Amino acid sequence: MLDNMQVLVAERAEDDPDALYEWAFVHDYLGKEHEAVPLYRDGLDRGLSEPSRAQGTMHIANSLRNAGAPKAVVDLLRNQPSYETTGEAAQTFLALALRGAGRPDEALRVALTALAQTLPLYSRVIANSPQIGRSY
Repeated sequence: MLDNMQVLVAERAEDDPDALYEWAFVHDYLGKEHEAVPLYRDGLDRGLSEPSRAQGTMHIANSLRNAGAPKAVVDLLRNQPSYETTGEAAQTFLALALRGAGRPDEALRVALTALAQTLPLYSRVIANSPQIGRSY
């Protein structure tokens, strides 16, 4: 698979952000997260456009988390907005990273805040729960 993808990537310009993103993705898919991370970063730095940019950010976050770097994920996603293509994925990966970084209370707060947005009848109750840091 890697060899086949390399042939396709070689057909593109060396600094093509979409080609770098696809090359990173195949590494990630094959369990080579440590190799995928710098490729994802390179694609993002070279101007990867939406929706691949949002997806690439989630892929790099997951790769960093799988590679045992939860603090790097927290730094990457702390102020990451939600995108139509990825929904609340940034907050989900942030919650996982916070838990992995030994911050379970903050992880729960982030996860519940993201979840509350998907529950129209109960969003206010969840948003005002003590676990979020607010009281009734």
